[in-house]
Amino acid sequence: MKAWWRRVRPRILPVPIYGLVRLLDLTIRLDVEGYEEVRVLEGSKIYASWHGRTFFGALLFRGRGVWTIISQSRDGEMQDGIFRRFGFNTIRGSSGRGGLEALAACVKVLKTGVEMAFTPDGPRGPTGVVQPGILLMAQKSGAWIVPVGVSARRRWLVRSWDRYMVPKPFTRGIMIFGAPIKVEPKIPAEEFERIRLEFEQEIHRLEQEAERRMGHLS
Repeated sequence: MKAWWRRVRPRILPVPIYGLVRLLDLTIRLDVEGYEEVRVLEGSKIYASWHGRTFFGALLFRGRGVWTIISQSRDGEMQDGIFRRFGFNTIRGSSGRGGLEALAACVKVLKTGVEMAFTPDGPRGPTGVVQPGILLMAQKSGAWIVPVGVSARRRWLVRSWDRYMVPKPFTRGIMIFGAPIKVEPKIPAEEFERIRLEFEQEIHRLEQEAERRMGHLS
């Protein structure tokens, strides 16, 4: 029975989950800072927030044709169904399976001037650590990378590796878009690592600011 459920849930669960999220969306007030200023920049943008903070991104980017990458796992199959219903374009792959093919596909679409939502610590963590893939995509495509901090005043934090945040009904949320960064095509390894660390620290800083505004930090 358990194996049967794992096999069929990617086809069954996306529809009710999508419906529940849409209902929850009707009760939430989401404040967004910095998005419109970044959005008008010439060229592609990769918006980066932690894996556990993607809920509001699904709401903000709904129906805008934003691209994202989804793992090739069975859980990824379910996520793919959900995000497609929200109007996302998806590329399948991860660091574990199909990584190189997914990287090449992302670079190809980013060269056309699109927006992409990305979790730089996903899909398996460690949470809060930027993996090099997002910088490689930006470097090879010329896209901007944009750090994003996310929080909600009242929420549930799931007991998962990424402490996934689900906002409670009738709450307030916030997304803070930071300053965009370019990764030049030819830089030494130590400069690449410096940018990676600074980008990681900036996502943490913006998330702490979002947490502070939602009353979770003093």
